[in-house]
Amino acid sequence: MDNELTDSQPEPTGRLKSSARRTLLAVAVAVGTLASAGTALAVTSGTFAKEPDGCVRPDRTIKMYAVELPRDAATNQVRLGYGLTPQTASYPGPTIEMIEGECLAITLYNQVSEATLTALRTDASHPLGVSLHTHGVKYTQDSDGTLHSGSYVRSGESRTYTWYAKPRNVKTGSPGTAGYWWYHDHMVGGAHGTQGVGSGLFGGLVVRRQGDPRPDRTYVTVFGDRQTINLRRGADADTCDPVRPVAGPTCLIARKGERVEFIAVGMGNDMHTWHVHGHNWADTRTGTIMGDTKAVVDNIPLIDNKPLGPGDSFGVQIIAGDSVGEGSWMLHCHMQFHSDQGMSTMFHVLDDNGQIPQHNGHTHGS
Repeated sequence: MDNELTDSQPEPTGRLKSSARRTLLAVAVAVGTLASAGTALAVTSGTFAKEPDGCVRPDRTIKMYAVELPRDAATNQVRLGYGLTPQTASYPGPTIEMIEGECLAITLYNQVSEATLTALRTDASHPLGVSLHTHGVKYTQDSDGTLHSGSYVRSGESRTYTWYAKPRNVKTGSPGTAGYWWYHDHMVGGAHGTQGVGSGLFGGLVVRRQGDPRPDRTYVTVFGDRQTINLRRGADADTCDPVRPVAGPTCLIARKGERVEFIAVGMGNDMHTWHVHGHNWADTRTGTIMGDTKAVVDNIPLIDNKPLGPGDSFGVQIIAGDSVGEGSWMLHCHMQFHSDQGMSTMFHVLDDNGQIPQHNGHTHGS
């Protein structure tokens, strides 16, 4: 992280009081059109606060691009992705890291054509655009990324979204925002962005507290419908070159002894479980055990399998090859018919030459 911020932010000055801001929000939705029965109210004008309470101004800004990627070779489905540049767009998109107390402004540029968005639309009256909606952190309606708030981006245009990683406050009881979350489209195809998410517009978000253990590597694993991991299954879920492996969404690698962080996300309609062979983790916010208070430490469960439902997310931190050494370790859904149908990949702990150790492999489902 470029910015390491304190756990508190100064109170904003010269800002509207909460009651006045609520009034503005109420006025903001006064003008809209109901395109058809069952279609969400589309805001055409109004005034929303851009920064949530506690965020005086953004501490950091980044650019994000939504682009069209090559179609899925197996299904010919449209594939979209987020990227910090158009050339690096992928699915999942880039992992975004924040520290509690930080305010982040993300400007999203929509480079997906109207023709593609029209083809994905499930309702002819639905507006064309993409958006950026996040879980876990704080934002105003201006950054909700939804149809009803009008906070989406038309083709060829851009929009800035502001996220605030609110810190924990023991005096007020606010739990803060530290955790493992995800972001995604909420616009493509319909008011819930189902076609956008299903096409690849999603990514991971980590909010850390000062003092949290930092990983050497972070991977996002999104378990979805049709028994997919990151929208792939079977052999497509693990494409590592055994001699020159390059880390990425379809190549999960680490050196022995490295701290590896997985962001596990569930999307779609199915229930899954997240399981990795040879490794376990603590069932805590960070996936690790911090401190040495025996009464606390002795009561923290250690697990190697965890349920994952639609919209759920959690974090896992493991030490690669801890006591088990190098090798290719299965990472899969433990619902048997899901793994049988190809919902399985490999976590490779490399040998001393940085290569994938030889193994017999296994047959993926189709």
